[in-house]
Amino acid sequence: TAAAFITRLLRAAGGIGEEQLRCFRECLQEALREHYKHHWFPLVPSKGSGYRCIRINHKMDPLIGKAAGMIGLSHERLFQLLPSELTLWVDPFEVSYRIGEDGSICVLYESPQPGGKTTKPLESRTSCKEEWRIGRSSPSKNYNMMTVSS
Repeated sequence: TAAAFITRLLRAAGGIGEEQLRCFRECLQEALREHYKHHWFPLVPSKGSGYRCIRINHKMDPLIGKAAGMIGLSHERLFQLLPSELTLWVDPFEVSYRIGEDGSICVLYESPQPGGKTTKPLESRTSCKEEWRIGRSSPSKNYNMMTVSS
């Protein structure tokens, strides 16, 4: 889910071919899988969450940078294409993100946790506006919300 989201951000920015985007997504998925291999705790989902955080904040996250390098994108180009402030939390049962330091935390993926907790499907959510579409680096604290779709 996290790799697909970053790929959608790149696609929306334009200028990258579909084959390159597919390769980027696959490389990022593999990098995340390898990076999280010994830091994934479904019985205690919040354990290791800091390690699994993907962050762009005046520095490019190394996992995103590595995947981008595989398709010939420099860090400079990535900074032009992606939000300047982006945080993604990749945890068992949930992937969420925030654009800007003051932005809302938006859920991209959520699945039932052990113990019978159920969640709403992503399509029914109306909690987040895709601020990157209008070029803000840090969204205002009061903005209208819309559904994030894949």
